[in-house]
Amino acid sequence: MYPVPQDMIIRYMVKIFVTCLMLVLLLMPSAAEAVKLKHVISVYLDGQGKGIKQPESVACDEDTFIVADTGNGRLLKYTFQNGDLGTEITEFKVQQLPYPIRIRMNSKNEIYALDGRSRRIVYLSSEGIFKGYIEPDIPSPASYVPRGFDIDEKDNIYILDVLSERVLVLNPEGKYQKHIKFPKDYGFFSDISIDFKGNILLIDSINAMVFFAAKDSESFSPLSKSLKEYMRFPTSLTTDMRGRIYLVDRNGGQIIILSHEGSFLGWLSSMGWKEGLLNYPSQLCINSNGEVFIADTNNSRIQIFVLLK
Repeated sequence: MYPVPQDMIIRYMVKIFVTCLMLVLLLMPSAAEAVKLKHVISVYLDGQGKGIKQPESVACDEDTFIVADTGNGRLLKYTFQNGDLGTEITEFKVQQLPYPIRIRMNSKNEIYALDGRSRRIVYLSSEGIFKGYIEPDIPSPASYVPRGFDIDEKDNIYILDVLSERVLVLNPEGKYQKHIKFPKDYGFFSDISIDFKGNILLIDSINAMVFFAAKDSESFSPLSKSLKEYMRFPTSLTTDMRGRIYLVDRNGGQIIILSHEGSFLGWLSSMGWKEGLLNYPSQLCINSNGEVFIADTNNSRIQIFVLLK
């Protein structure tokens, strides 16, 4: 056998390296799609210096955010403008809402909250005054158990009914409009989100998959493959104004980002107690300013970030 020239070996090794590098670049999210967060502030206290305790949810708009201070059985409303936390903090403590676990606001800043003990959705005015329960007249089966809910840009209400395996669609007055049955093959749906186009998204925590129903569709289909290689146990989701999907990996202490087509784009944050890190987060909210509010449950705080891309 003749010895192989050294320069030929080097050229061959370089060719292998370039090929591997190209494969890695193809599999990575593109620079245009990359998402980064900058930590702004963490919120621990109410206006009286009392600490937030295990918050499960947060709702937001352009200049305010409302915290489900679950461990203290109340809601807290804060102002947040131009990156600054205001000094005006309002407490809403409602007898009918002893254990808030999900909150949303509609276009009128009215508040909707799911109580984790009664499993009823409470309706409050923008000033936190109890206005009633959301109790739609539903065709058979009439019984339902909400796991989560969301409100679209036209104030229609979408309820994730885990008892009768369907999504209930209500008009802004809380009247039943229709329902969409869950798909046949799923594990357990933990949360629901409506994107800016009116599409419905569900997160299957057991299979780590996102399911999708286009606006006016009558059925769900998988949007993503199983994402277990990227996360441990996702429990909530939301979207931004570009259609990107943000999944809260509660057990993994991180945020997973998907494209609007369901492909993996990257991670945000990781498990920990320092500023910017997460410890069993529950839910997040993104406003039109690109500000991100995360209910960092086991750290008993709300963390505020800003999207850089």
